[in-house]
Amino acid sequence: MEWQQLEYFQTVARMEHMTRASEYLSVSQSALSRSIARLESELGVPLFDRQGRSITLNRYGQLFLKRVQRILKEYEEGRLEIQDLLDEEAGRSRSGFFIRWALISFPI
Repeated sequence: MEWQQLEYFQTVARMEHMTRASEYLSVSQSALSRSIARLESELGVPLFDRQGRSITLNRYGQLFLKRVQRILKEYEEGRLEIQDLLDEEAGRSRSGFFIRWALISFPI
């Protein structure tokens, strides 16, 4: 399973339309369809009910979508926490440098 498959699945699940999802994601419809088919093959179940050009999430898809949304949310929260930590450390580093420079330049 690839990260991109999860993002593709989430988009298709929200839009319930393969063409609109492929346009939104800027990928070809065939590439998107293959990605969803590989995901379904790996999970061993269909995630959508297909009737002609219409697709809707089935019960497996609904269950999996809840998990995918949690996975993507956890990832984003973790990424933001790391960025906040990096921003804090960068701020301390700049302040520490300034304080050291000030102490060296202007002894008390």
